[in-house]
Amino acid sequence: MTLQAGDLKDMLYDILEIDSFKSKMGSDEEIITLSFSVRENNAAKDLRDFIEKGYNFVLDADMTPGEQSDGTFKVFVEMERDKNAPEQIIELADGVKKLSDLDNLKYRYYKNWKSTDLTQESLEETIPLKPDDYGLKVNESNLDNYKNFFSKSFVENVYMEDDIIVIKKAYADPVAFKYIDFGPTQKTLDSINESFNANDFAEIIFLSKYIGDYNITKYGNKLTFENQGSTLVVERILS
Repeated sequence: MTLQAGDLKDMLYDILEIDSFKSKMGSDEEIITLSFSVRENNAAKDLRDFIEKGYNFVLDADMTPGEQSDGTFKVFVEMERDKNAPEQIIELADGVKKLSDLDNLKYRYYKNWKSTDLTQESLEETIPLKPDDYGLKVNESNLDNYKNFFSKSFVENVYMEDDIIVIKKAYADPVAFKYIDFGPTQKTLDSINESFNANDFAEIIFLSKYIGDYNITKYGNKLTFENQGSTLVVERILS
């Protein structure tokens, strides 16, 4: 059956991840990986088939065998890392938006905290388009990577959907936060207008035991986590 516009309505999340997963077709320096998050298994299969059959610049399209820890099914796309990639990604994204009835797509590069509007100009500025540039870009993005930021923690999984960070520890309920800001510690702390909050010390103790050895402070309703000269600012989401 040929898919039509709107057939995957409400099935896709609106953030595309780029270079967040390793290539299975070749080296990461030579291959760009894309990842779409889909709500249902059958919809993921349909999206994979649509991409694989519809775009001759796609080297491979695949999907995860089952539901992931964040409750989604991932569809992976691999394509050559070259100067044509930004235009090709936009072409692919336009087809996916029509199929899923999405008005807009954003992208997150290499598990960065911030997602960005998907435009060709932005992709050209962000994605390394030559194999020799890939390692430099990854090193620059290393601290601005939510997986790396929590690498010394006790948690078993960290994932983001839009601006929501979910942290999961074994045998415990997940903890969720709304992302506010991230950057060099002093600059980030200087941007906080709220006063130091000494009334929620119990929450600081809980989060320190749950997450691990991070300098955690509360200003108003905002929480800060410090790690290696960088600071994350969030607000906790209570269920």
